[in-house]
Amino acid sequence: MKPSEEKIKVLIADDHAIVRMGLAALLGTERGIEVVGCAKNGIEAVNETVRLHPDVVIMDLMMPKKNGVEATAEIAQTAPASKVIVLTTFGTSDGIAHALQSGAKGALLKDADNAQLVKAIRTVAAGGEHVSPDIRQQLAVDPPLPRLTPKQKEVLCSISRGLTDRDIAKQLGIRQDTVNDHVSSILEKLNAANRTEAVSIAIRKHLLDN
Repeated sequence: MKPSEEKIKVLIADDHAIVRMGLAALLGTERGIEVVGCAKNGIEAVNETVRLHPDVVIMDLMMPKKNGVEATAEIAQTAPASKVIVLTTFGTSDGIAHALQSGAKGALLKDADNAQLVKAIRTVAAGGEHVSPDIRQQLAVDPPLPRLTPKQKEVLCSISRGLTDRDIAKQLGIRQDTVNDHVSSILEKLNAANRTEAVSIAIRKHLLDN
């Protein structure tokens, strides 16, 4: 174990205060681990990581202002010494897989027991990786889809609201044939036969969540 002056410093990023408090209380009882700060959204997660230089960031995927995947990618670029562990209730593999692709070194579901979380923190802080078996199984059973571009997400979101291509073109300030091109790419990426199926997949996969 590291000497007391070299405790593993942890930052907790979650938009629910009760989760932040609970994790802080739990980790506060662990020898060799110190919670140095909390963040309630993705922007705060990045800013506090840069300010506090934690060894490990516990990152929720679904947060306001900047989601966990975006925050993880930014931390990997701006504060690579801080390692991210995704801790989430997220029901599909896409967000988790994209967070790992963006630089996260660990992933756990929020129903993981205390020992699993502590093990993940120690492993990642030591330079390793820790992805729980249930998440590995989830990634195998529900493979992630190719990422949609921001514009494709805008188009798909508009489709989900029942807008026509003409309406979407006007709303986004683009040509209607450009909208058609985006729709074709969306259907191909989602392996969807039509727009209705694409919207259904997007809802199931949480592709339009912030």
